[in-house]
Amino acid sequence: MITKKQALDYHSEGRPGKIEVSTTKRCETQHDLALAYTPGVATPCLEIQKKPELASLYTAKANLVGVVTNGTAVLGLGDIGPLAGKPVMEGKGVLFKRFSDVDVFDIELNTHDPEELIKAVKLLEPTFGGINLEDIKAPECFEIEERLIEEMNIPVFHDDQHGTAIISAAGLINAVELTGKKMENLKIVISGAGAAAIASAIHYLRFGVRRENILLCDSKGVVYKGRKAGMNKYKAKFAAETSLRTLKEAMVGADVFLGMSKGGLVTKAMVRSMADNPIVFAMANPDPEISYPDAKAARPDVIMATGRSDFPNQINNVLGFPFIFRGALDVHATKINDEMKIAASRALAALAKESVPEEVTRAYGLDTLEFGPDYIIPKPFDPRVLTWEAVAVAKAAMDTGVATHHLNLEKYRDQLEARLGKSRELLRLIINKAQNNPKRIVFPEGECDKIIRASYQIQKEGIAKPILLGNIEKIKAEAERLRINLKGIKMIDPENSKSQKKYVSVLHDLRNRKGMTRRRAKSLMTRPNYFGPMMVNLGDADGMVSGITQNYPDTLRPALQVLKLQDGIQHVAGMYILVFKNKIKVFADVTVNIDPSAETLKEIAILTAEKAKQFGIDPRIALVSSSNFGSVKHEKAALTKKAVELIRQARPDLCVDGEMHADVAVSTELLQKHFPFSYLKEEANVLIFPDLTSGNISYKLLKQLANATAIGPILLGLSKPVHLLQFADSSVEDVVNMTAIAVADAQHLETQKILMEFKDANK
Repeated sequence: MITKKQALDYHSEGRPGKIEVSTTKRCETQHDLALAYTPGVATPCLEIQKKPELASLYTAKANLVGVVTNGTAVLGLGDIGPLAGKPVMEGKGVLFKRFSDVDVFDIELNTHDPEELIKAVKLLEPTFGGINLEDIKAPECFEIEERLIEEMNIPVFHDDQHGTAIISAAGLINAVELTGKKMENLKIVISGAGAAAIASAIHYLRFGVRRENILLCDSKGVVYKGRKAGMNKYKAKFAAETSLRTLKEAMVGADVFLGMSKGGLVTKAMVRSMADNPIVFAMANPDPEISYPDAKAARPDVIMATGRSDFPNQINNVLGFPFIFRGALDVHATKINDEMKIAASRALAALAKESVPEEVTRAYGLDTLEFGPDYIIPKPFDPRVLTWEAVAVAKAAMDTGVATHHLNLEKYRDQLEARLGKSRELLRLIINKAQNNPKRIVFPEGECDKIIRASYQIQKEGIAKPILLGNIEKIKAEAERLRINLKGIKMIDPENSKSQKKYVSVLHDLRNRKGMTRRRAKSLMTRPNYFGPMMVNLGDADGMVSGITQNYPDTLRPALQVLKLQDGIQHVAGMYILVFKNKIKVFADVTVNIDPSAETLKEIAILTAEKAKQFGIDPRIALVSSSNFGSVKHEKAALTKKAVELIRQARPDLCVDGEMHADVAVSTELLQKHFPFSYLKEEANVLIFPDLTSGNISYKLLKQLANATAIGPILLGLSKPVHLLQFADSSVEDVVNMTAIAVADAQHLETQKILMEFKDANK
């Protein structure tokens, strides 16, 4: 429960409020200032004067939304005025930015006159790519939105109306499917006749609900034909031919109850009076018309949704407006039309049927989520909502002719992933690459729930062809418990495999001069962590991912005993890719070599540079130290300096320097100011550490304190793709991402082999 003090502290601590304006371009020198303002700014001004559409190229207009209110219907607080409503508008800006990277200026207008508000918003059109009307009371809000849509050439969207309509329609689509009902036969009772209620009723008609099957109720009871009290032209559209007069009477035999009124209006008896498998969306906030526990107690067969996050099926407007505007802005739409709203509802309904990522279940403290009565709409923190909904909206805008800028939708999905952060952009590139030519990846921990979840996702998305090792009955039982279909996923029990005899012989041949008896080899080959690497060694799998249930050394050791190292390499190493908001850094060695020699550091640097290239990173390598180019006389510094010399001798094509302080390595300014002689002319993106302690500490500190995303550990040096997960800490997403990396490695090896064969054939 949030206290008054917590709420006030949150809004007042540090910089007051919840938003600030930040710049997207450098402004540190006189030259920068001249470009940002006078005289440089005149150039884009003149270009825009000639071609107004260039405002989207030279200004922030195409990513800027105005959140406009007059404060007449703020949340559940009523007419508290524009100034008192400002915290809500700032909050709206936070949600826009957090969920879809849309920038917002909040505009609070001090007027109750619809004409004044319409005029003010129209005058703002040059500033914004779209207008989000917010917390404006009914019925004026209907006229205001209608007029602005008609008279402006940018999207205008009243979220209080359409947000709830779009999200609840997604839930309704899925609830109807689960109950076996049909849209055209639904009898719907709506409690509330404000903006959201009437907009929802209108939106439901687009999915086949019949107007004559909707009963609208307000504070005076059923809205019926001939009623005089409390009526307006918007309610009149849903005035019914009926003798029913109260909400209680209306609910008898109803299939659906939609509540957008106030808490406690609906009793258990009223829910019991509804038709079989009733659908109850009680969305009054903070207290629904009937609580989730009461509705379930009254009717166990009910499909229930509320506006609350502490019960299943939260109908939350944040599932709508950020992503609808994202799609509309990106195609430079002139309006948000009915087809775009329908597309948004259908996209959300479809996403709810997809396997839910572990990062989502973890965010809500759940073990699992799957499509069913308690999960009919996606969770707000599901990152996939952006790509599903924004793409659907953009497509609908293009299909219906309101888009003035057309997109390649496949590329657009990747661009949206990039908006979620550089880590998602990088991983999306790797996953796309894996999907082009999926490989066989073996998972020794096939009985683990995370591996089973990941293998399902991996197969479904076409990233790889998973092979699960373990007791097959146990794997199937765990999959059944998780309600995961493993059809098409290969499962092998090492103890009963037909390959046992061959694998034992190969292991014995590899290790017999290192003290391994045939009996020992036979015993080890029943273990998945030996069987898996042997599959990779003999070409029965293209790569391996393991380590989620055991310590790193216990996973690495069998792989080293079974697989060869790359030609010319004496040591394996571990690297992490650390992704910050605007840059990417590669760290090595952070997992394997405790106290490397200069020769080992050379190998680590070369292996890391080659791996960085596979990720599309042009390596600029710094060997970091406590010394800056000889400033400190110490054996560690001397060793690092020697390693740099060895790297240059072995690979003169690589850009490398050291020994140097870490702050110098990552600062172009410090490099150019103090060490202009350095081979690095700009900041390094690959950092090689002098020992495991410093590397491991550094990446873990940055991961926590700088909120960096860490991708890894990525194992370097083996002749075949084997990647190890972090024991216990790895998520399903980590498994999926590491699998994509293993597939990309296998593809790279395949390409290298083909090139070698081609060269040999043409000698």
